Amino acid sequence: MDNRSEQELVRIEKLDTIREYCNPYPDKYDRTHTLKKARLLEDGTDNVSIAGRIVFMRKMGKLSFVKIRDIEADMQLEFKVDMVGEEKYDFFKKQIDTGDFVGACGEIFTTQTGEKTLRVHTFEFLGKALRPLPEKFHGLTDTEMKYRQRYVDLIMNEDARRVFVGRSKLYAFIHRYLGENGFLEVETPILQSAVTGASARPFYTHHNALDIELNLRIAPETYLKQCIAGGFDRVYEVSKCFRNEGMDTEHLQEFTQVEWYVSYWNFEDTIVFYKKFMQSLLKEIVGTTEITYQGNTLDFGKDKWNRVNYCEEMEKILGFDFLSIDDPKTLKDKIVKSKLYSYADLEDYKSVSQIIDFIYKKKIRANIIEPTIIYNYPAVMMPLTRRNDDDVRRVDMFQVVASGTELCKAYSELVDPAVQRKAFEDQLKAKAQGDDETMDMDEGFLMAMEQGMPPISGLGFGIDRLMMIIFDQPSVRDVVLFPLMRDKK
Repeated sequence: MDNRSEQELVRIEKLDTIREYCNPYPDKYDRTHTLKKARLLEDGTDNVSIAGRIVFMRKMGKLSFVKIRDIEADMQLEFKVDMVGEEKYDFFKKQIDTGDFVGACGEIFTTQTGEKTLRVHTFEFLGKALRPLPEKFHGLTDTEMKYRQRYVDLIMNEDARRVFVGRSKLYAFIHRYLGENGFLEVETPILQSAVTGASARPFYTHHNALDIELNLRIAPETYLKQCIAGGFDRVYEVSKCFRNEGMDTEHLQEFTQVEWYVSYWNFEDTIVFYKKFMQSLLKEIVGTTEITYQGNTLDFGKDKWNRVNYCEEMEKILGFDFLSIDDPKTLKDKIVKSKLYSYADLEDYKSVSQIIDFIYKKKIRANIIEPTIIYNYPAVMMPLTRRNDDDVRRVDMFQVVASGTELCKAYSELVDPAVQRKAFEDQLKAKAQGDDETMDMDEGFLMAMEQGMPPISGLGFGIDRLMMIIFDQPSVRDVVLFPLMRDKK
C-alpha cells in the first residue's frame, strides 16, 4: 500500500464518505439488458437497467454525461439533477470517479449527435476503483504493462476487447462445428510418463506421492489415438500443452492447441474437412474468408489452395537426394559443399531431421504468402506418420502455411506397431546424437497399437497462432490473455 499516488489517496479517502451513504461494494445489481442489447432498443423504452465501468465523465452544473463500458459495448448515461434529485446528484459529482462501477435505470433516447443514451431516473453505486485509469494506453513504453495488466488493456483498448471476445467465440465455434460433425470431446493427461506426440523439449516435474519423474504434455496425440483404438470414431481435444523452447512472436512455452482424429480417413480427406472448417470459422468470427495479416491479403475462400511438394522442393534447393542420407555429418558436408549454408549456420542442428527442418523453414515456408498445402514430407521428420506406400522414406502428411506461418499439421496416421517401434528407436538414436527435441519409447502407446487400430487421419493446430492470423496481431502475446512474463527485479 506504499507509494500511492495523490489520486489514489483521494479515492481511498472517498471510501469513508461513500460508506456513510451506501455500501461501496454491494453484492449484486439486477440488469434488464447488457449494454450491447440496450443500444438496440427503440427510443422511449423505459425501465431499462444497465451497469458497467465508467470510462468517461463530463460533469457540469445540473447536467452531466457518463460513458460506461463492458466487454462488448459502451453506452452513454445522462444525469440530470431534477431527474435523480439534488442529494444523489451531489453524491454523483463529488464521490464517483472514472473507473468506478455504476448501475442505472431509466429511459432510452438518442441525442442530437446521434448517441444512443440512457436518461437516468435512478442509479446505484456498484464498486470503487482505487486506481485511476491511465489517460493514454499506447506505444512501446506500455507494451509490457499491456501483458502484465491485461485487465487495464481490456478496459482501455477496443482492439484488445475485439481479439479476446473473438477468442471466446472461436472456442464456441470449434466445439459446435466438431460436435455437429460427429466428433466427441475427451480429456487426456497433462502429466505424462513418456515424451511423445511432437518433436519438442519438454518440461519435467516430480510426482511426490508416486515418487516418479513425469513430463508435462507436449501434445495429446498418442492418447487420442488410444481413444480411436477403444472405439471412438471421431475424437478431439482442446488441450493446454507445454514445450520448453525459445520464445518469439509465434511461440510461448504454454499454449493451447486442438487435435482431432477420424477413423477410416486419410490425409486427403482431412484436407477437404480442414478447408471447410476454416472457411466456416472465418465467416463466423470475422464475416469473411479473405483477411489481412501483416500487410498480406490471405484468401481462404478459394476452392483450390496452392500445393507444394516438400520433398521435390527440398531436392531442388539442395541439389541432391537428401532422403538417402541418415548421418547428420554427411548431410552437413553436402549442404556446405553446395554453398547453401556454412558449418557455423548449421552448428545448432544435431540430427538429420533438425537440419532438414531448418532449411525448410528458411527456404520454403518463409516465402509462402497465400494459404498453401505443403505435402509429401520426409519420414525422418514425422515418427508418428504413415509411410507412403510407394516410398517409405516419405510420409502421407500435409501442413497449411500462410504468410510464412504454419497453421496446422495433419497426416495419415501410422498404425503399424512394428514400423512405429522402429520410428521410436530412430528417435532414440537422434537423441543420442544430441537432438533434445525427440520422443521417448512409448510402450503404452505401442500396446494400444498392437491391440489394433483402423486407418486414421488426424490434425492439430495452435489456437494462439490461428488467432494471430485472424485478428492481424504481431505476436502470440497479443492473443493470450495472461502470457507468462519474467519477474520484475
